[in-house]
Amino acid sequence: MHVTIVDETTFVTEIAHRVLLSMDAKTSLAGSLHELPLIFETSGLPDLMIVNVTNDLTGWEVATCLQRAGYQGRLLAFVDGDPADSRIRHLTQLPNAECFALPTSPTLLEDILRKAVPGTTINRTRSPSTTTTSASEYHGIIGVSPQMRSIFARMDKVAAGDVNVCIHGESGTGKELIARAIHYASPRRDRPLITLDCTTIPEGLMESHLFGHVKGAFTGATEHREGVFSLAHTGTLFIDELGELSPPLQAKLLRVIQAREFFKVGGSKPIRTDIRLITATHTDLKTAVARGTFRDDLYYRVAVFMINVPALRERVEDIPLLINHFLRKFSATYGRPAMKIAPSSLARLSSLPWPGNVRQLENFLEQAVVLAEGDTLVERDLVIDDFSSTFGASAHPAPAGQQFEPGLPLSEVERRHVLRTLQKAHGNRTEAARLLQISVRSLQYKLKTYNRDADATPRAHRGLLPKTAAP
Repeated sequence: MHVTIVDETTFVTEIAHRVLLSMDAKTSLAGSLHELPLIFETSGLPDLMIVNVTNDLTGWEVATCLQRAGYQGRLLAFVDGDPADSRIRHLTQLPNAECFALPTSPTLLEDILRKAVPGTTINRTRSPSTTTTSASEYHGIIGVSPQMRSIFARMDKVAAGDVNVCIHGESGTGKELIARAIHYASPRRDRPLITLDCTTIPEGLMESHLFGHVKGAFTGATEHREGVFSLAHTGTLFIDELGELSPPLQAKLLRVIQAREFFKVGGSKPIRTDIRLITATHTDLKTAVARGTFRDDLYYRVAVFMINVPALRERVEDIPLLINHFLRKFSATYGRPAMKIAPSSLARLSSLPWPGNVRQLENFLEQAVVLAEGDTLVERDLVIDDFSSTFGASAHPAPAGQQFEPGLPLSEVERRHVLRTLQKAHGNRTEAARLLQISVRSLQYKLKTYNRDADATPRAHRGLLPKTAAP
């Protein structure tokens, strides 16, 4: 589930973000209505909108903005005042809008969100066997391999303090889960955990998202906005894909880490910050330092404590545990009896390289649960000839010299070329971007677009599993 939150304050954002994280929902945060078109362009239309309608907003402004963007999904509007006030009557005329008086108590707001956001009922009705933490789980992270046990031990050691942590691993290995586990095992567990994904924010808005801006700082800055350093004050700030930051922003981030203070864009007053910083990257920052694309002084500040997350193919013994975990999860989600997997199917899945790591395995199993005819996954549930998803395409390179068939749309030619180049670079996005002669940020946008297109493809036409090469 994808949820976008529009909040000019920190009250709704902090609580809604915490509730949605507990439901494994993807969240996008907007500090004002003016940011929505850009967020919709980069992340797509969400399944749910949560809007804090402050005194500076009117229902007409919110309704007009959503209608122009073509959003027709569900809307939860929290109104600072009486929900029946004429100021927000335009909101009540939207087909899927629900208006609530903004509670003064965080507990009441959290209770409203848990009751209103879809998916919480399923979590509450799961059997104890699906929610009890076992010896193979650490804060929701599955693993018994020596590599994961070593990571769990390192997490235990680092959680108690405030040292900066840098998590390195391929895309889909669970870096954000590790960051979240460290936060909730730390003394700051009751304070905010704010996430910023550097690949989803356009370069021109990154500084504003980091530090906030004052009214009039730039064209379109019609109100004050808080950045993630303000939102995460006294809590934890998790910056994902840190290696994508531009050199000027690297310098400003370094100053904040050293001085523990920052300036809003257009502001002249220093603002103190008390945060625990956790970063993640799929690129090798040491190599980036050697190439001159990442500051060495910033590297030594953020990588005080390093955690290297292994790829799924490097911890094969964890695959059966992950498969059983996801089968339980998606069986409950889709109201099916607890599904099992045949031994031959389990062996086949365990032998695959899974270039998209745990995320790819999870997506594959969700689709398999939806399409399976029985209560046990067998070979016919796993093998589909037309494997058209992103990772399957990259795992299926065309033979040398093969040409694209005539009549293909240019967008499809580009998609196949990009994915084959990524496969040639062994999943290294920086190297793939160099070969394609585009920026890493542009490549990230393209890959996210391909994933959205795959999600929109009718299930009957999707492939689920890459074919293994004949011996």
